[in-house]
Parts: sequence; structure tokens; C-alpha cells
Amino acid sequence: MQDRGRLMRRPSRLREVATIGAIAGLVAFLTINRLGASDVCGSNEAVEAIFLQQKVEHGQWLFPLDNGRDPMYKPPLFHWTAASLDRLLGIGHVTAFDLRLTSALYASAGALLTTAFALARLGLEGSVISGLVLAASYEYVSQGRIGRVDMTLTFFETLSLVSFLAWLEASQSIGARRKALHYLLAASLGLGVLAKGPVGLLLPGGAIGIFLALEKRWSDVRQLLTPLPATLACILASSWYLAGLLGRQFGLLTRQVGSENLGRFFGALGRMPAWYYVQPLLLNAGPLSLMVPPIVGIALARYRGDRPGGVADGEADADRMARLLAVFWVVTVIFFEMAAYKRKAYLLPLSPASALLIAWWVCRYGIPRLGRFVPGAIAAICAAFIIGNFFFIPWREAKDCGARLTLGETLRWPFEGRQRTGQIRSRQTDSYRQEAAEVNQVVGKEDPLFVYGLDQSIEPLVFYLDRNITPLASPLEDAPRGYILVPAAVLKSLSAHPPRFGEVLIAPGGADSLALLRSHSAGGESGS
Repeated sequence: MQDRGRLMRRPSRLREVATIGAIAGLVAFLTINRLGASDVCGSNEAVEAIFLQQKVEHGQWLFPLDNGRDPMYKPPLFHWTAASLDRLLGIGHVTAFDLRLTSALYASAGALLTTAFALARLGLEGSVISGLVLAASYEYVSQGRIGRVDMTLTFFETLSLVSFLAWLEASQSIGARRKALHYLLAASLGLGVLAKGPVGLLLPGGAIGIFLALEKRWSDVRQLLTPLPATLACILASSWYLAGLLGRQFGLLTRQVGSENLGRFFGALGRMPAWYYVQPLLLNAGPLSLMVPPIVGIALARYRGDRPGGVADGEADADRMARLLAVFWVVTVIFFEMAAYKRKAYLLPLSPASALLIAWWVCRYGIPRLGRFVPGAIAAICAAFIIGNFFFIPWREAKDCGARLTLGETLRWPFEGRQRTGQIRSRQTDSYRQEAAEVNQVVGKEDPLFVYGLDQSIEPLVFYLDRNITPLASPLEDAPRGYILVPAAVLKSLSAHPPRFGEVLIAPGGADSLALLRSHSAGGESGS
């Protein structure tokens, strides 16, 4: 009879595994589809591309430099993961695709983690809802297609919260499992710091501390701070900073600890208005985003007075999860609202938490009070946003690189072959990929290369050239001997060229293309 019972339960378990696997696969498809179709055009992504390039192509694993001068000021976990993937896959040349692949894989792993966690507390229906909400999140999918550190941080912050709740709910009698979860929590907090800095520990750690205080679980606070797991977290969190200190990388440490962390609260990176986060908080996924703040309030309202008794164990676990995630949501919003400098991606770690909170509300309140149409309505909204993001996000990426697609082109592009993608790439006038290829055919690796009159960031150009270039601040007439890249528009505005300059080529790119000049003598010398 026991064997028969196991056989009867097996299809249900297989269905659950297949379902959460399908949702993770959906997120993987949304993030990997046409992932390298758009070039690296943004300056921030190009900086990360340069650091990865230095690791993969030049062996600078610890302290790579941007353009041979500026040290890597972000902790290295994203870059180490990407470089390890390249080595595993035998990739020796960094492209837009493998730069972004790490973010896509972390996004897919985050979706798998979120849906599996929801399955244990909300059942299969709650797991599906949380996964669909995550796949419908514009910020989550779009950031999963960008080669930056934010998705790495999001995964480890989510893992910290999940492992903490699993540790908290683990039976004291199963000592080995509880101990393993404790070390997993410590490791995820330490790796969160290696992903983006102290914020990777402060936000989940602060939320956990406040949650335990609100729950009056003081004995759990003491157990969490036991020496060995705490030591593991500290070793992982401080390893890169200690390496920088021992390597006398003081400029790196000053920027990372100073302007990148403390300085952002005092305007060192710039200032944004107080209402900056209204749009990413409330409009990230349309009506679904509007639901999250009230749900956070519902979860936290359970702290007023005594919580209702007679709650089943499964519902108690789900409610506990909701309270922790609500605390984390509030802590994260307040933390970044206090910062003078803000970015939408800073709220990315709230995406898995928000998806779980929506699923909790649907299962705990929506279905019992409003009926079975609620999950269907949520699923329909998610489907609409998933389909919209499937077309819109690659269109937006191409547009940000200067390729403007018509509505018809946007709708046909996913169903056309590689040739069409190549045509779209060739229309990206804000990319330096083609120009860098032309320049590298003319300029030798040992020849001096300068740039003059370029208003925008030079990092995308440095990445595609795969070499250092020196910006010229002095007048063009004072340029030293070597090759000089000048925007075509700037070149046309000059009334005349000194005779010592020779025009070598104008790389493709239309009005925004670059002209390559050759200076035959140093500034002030006669032409030759």
C-alpha cells in the first residue's frame, strides 16, 4: 500500500517540478531571446564590458582598469561569474551577448528560486502566480538583459531572505539541515556584498533584524549571530576589499566605500527628486505594481494587536513569509529614498518579493473573498505584459543604440532570421562597433590613439576598440604625433586643417560617425 501511495503522489510532484521549470524557462527565453542583437551603447554597461574584457582577454582578474587608468569600482562577483562562464564555454572574446548572459542566467535562477519558495508555502497555484508576475515585470526582464551587477545582487538578496525563512522554520530536531541553511544564509549575505557592496548585506540583514524584533524572536537573533556562520559572512564580504587594501588599491577603495556608498547619500553622484521612485514602484507592471503597496500594508497590519489564532501551519508559514517580505520592501524603499542619487535598478531586488506578496494575497485573501476569477485575472494581466515586453524590450534596446524600428518591423523581427538581426544591428548609429573594426584595421596596437571633441562617454568606443585611448583636452592643433578620432560633425565645423594632419578614413555611421586623422608631427612642429 505504501508503494502504491508513492506512485500516486509522484505525478503531482513531477507536475510541480515541470511547472516551476517552465516558468524559469519562460524568464530565460524572455531574457536570452535576441540578447546580443543590440550593441553595447550605454556608458554604464560599457564600463562593465571593459572590466570583463580585461579579465577574459587580458587576465586581469582582480583589479582591471577602465581605459588603462580607472580601477574597477564595483565588487567583482558579476564579472567573476561572467568570466568563469566564458572560460567554461571556451569563449575568448567578449561580446554583447556573453556580457549579458550572466544577468539572464541570474534572472532565470531568481525566477526558479522564487517559484520554488512559493510552491512550499502557497502551493502550485501561488507558485505559478508569483512566477508569472515576475515574468511580467518590465524592470526584472529588462535588467536581466543588461550586463550590469544589479541582477546578481537581486539573486543573492532573494536567496538571503529565502534561506533565512527556511532556517527559521526548520525543526530544531533536524540539526544538520538547520545548520546547512544557516551557512547558506551567511554565504548569501557575504556574496551579496561581493555583488554590489555593503548594500547586499545591509538591506536583507536589516530587514531580517527588524522582522525578528517585531516577532519578538530574541533567541533566534542570538542563534543567527553564532561565530562560525558570522565569520563566513564576514570573510566573503570583506575578501575583495582586503585584497584591495593589501594590493594598495587605495583609489578603488576610496571610490567604492566613499562616493559609491557613503557619498550617494550626500550628493557625490548627483541628486534626484524625492518622487523619482514613484514610476518604478507603481508602473513597473501596470495594475500589478499598484497592488503591491496595499498588500505590504495588509501584511504589516497583522502586527497590530494579537494575530488571529487557529491558523493552519501552512497559512502561518505563508503569513510569516509575507511579513518578512513586507518589512524588506519598506526597508529597501526607505533606504534608497534617503539617498540623494537614485536609479530605477536599485529597486530591482523588490521584484521577487513583490511577486511573492501578490501571490500570497491572491491565495490568502483574493480567492477566499472574491472568488476563483482572481487568479485568472492576474494571469491574463501577466500574459498581456509578457507578450508586450517580448516585443517592446528588444525594440527599446535597438532604439537606445540609434536603430528606429517601425511597428511592423518590431512585430516581424522575432520571427525573422539572423539576417534581419544583422540588418538591425547595422542601423545602430549610436554604436561604435563598426567604426572600431574599421579603425583597428588601420591603427596598430602600438600606435598612439587619441580622441578629440567627443561629447558622450568614450567607454563604448574603448570596449569595441579593445585598447586604451587618450582624450585630448587641448586644441586639435596641439595634438601629439599619432592617430586622432574626431566626430565627423566636429571635423566639418573646423574651418581648416593644419597641413600636418592627414585624413585616413571616416568610419561608417552617418552623421554621428568618427573621422580618423593622422598627426604626422607633434603639436608646434612643422609638417612632414
